Amino acid sequence: MIMPVTIRVAVAGCTGYAGGEALRLLLGHPEVEIGAVTAKSSVGSLLGDHLPHLPALADRPIVETSAENLAGHDVVVLALPHGASAEIAAQLGDDVLVLDMGADFRLVSGDAWKKFYQSPHAGTWPYGLPEIPGQRDVLRATKRVAIPGCYPTSVTLALAPAVANGLVTDDIVVVAASGTSGAGKAAKVNLLGAEVMGSVSAYGVGGVHRHTPEMVQNLVACGASVPPKVSFTPLLAPMPRGILATCTAPLVDGVDPEAVRDAYTAFYAEEPFVHYLAEGRWPQTQSVVGSNACHVQTAVDTTTGRLVAVAAIDNLTKGTAGAAVQCLNLALGLPETMGLSDNGVAP
Repeated sequence: MIMPVTIRVAVAGCTGYAGGEALRLLLGHPEVEIGAVTAKSSVGSLLGDHLPHLPALADRPIVETSAENLAGHDVVVLALPHGASAEIAAQLGDDVLVLDMGADFRLVSGDAWKKFYQSPHAGTWPYGLPEIPGQRDVLRATKRVAIPGCYPTSVTLALAPAVANGLVTDDIVVVAASGTSGAGKAAKVNLLGAEVMGSVSAYGVGGVHRHTPEMVQNLVACGASVPPKVSFTPLLAPMPRGILATCTAPLVDGVDPEAVRDAYTAFYAEEPFVHYLAEGRWPQTQSVVGSNACHVQTAVDTTTGRLVAVAAIDNLTKGTAGAAVQCLNLALGLPETMGLSDNGVAP
């Protein structure tokens, strides 16, 4: 009898929101054993001091993020600040599966990286959004994965069927509201409870948000004939988790609501985590909290001739750590849904 092989996974940047969510999901993965948990400023403390919602790891000591401490693992999850992944990833062996939840390796264009991140481009890794046509085959054959940004995940899944089927033109407008965890765990005045509660605010307005080129890149990968113009306005909403992305684009002449519905139904028919909702039901962030699901709905604005596509995800799960586990499964030949759920937590 051949005994199953346990997959040892290290998580770097373990005390942040993304790292903590990765640990939560990995604890429920039947083939995974959690190895080293590493960080920077919290070295020497116990994980329970930072993530009390994970009692199984409460007594685990946090060690320094170094190649030495990450060695000996089958998988390394990097939940590090943007710009910090490339150096440590370069020191890890080619036989190790590295999942980077930062932005360092997402963009194909070095010029776009320099424009939006103002630093040298580290390179490009296979992109970890399996729902992009053809991407699963790429992810099954790699040891390096760039996990997508949360906003691009929601926007791509909202628009992919329309773009892939040539239903819309290249003039895309996105307004997306995110919970405060999307800004990370570092203390910031604008994220204080007194600043956020009872208020919704815009930020990164006017085409300057760093996720914009990633959205364009993804829509091209979905079949856009030319790089679309994406006008993106992010909003900060008074909730800890979730993204609700409302995306609009002009419909090509002759495309009617039935054609839109048929295209979306067919595109997502076999997807385990993307749910195209029944007509009349609209995505809500509360329905996807804690899950790896994305809920999508569409409408046709006949007055303006525009498609309206709305998607809801949990920014920390499907938008970050859940995507990492999904890609881990694909890269290691495991069932794609292992350790993940598309059931939300309510109320």
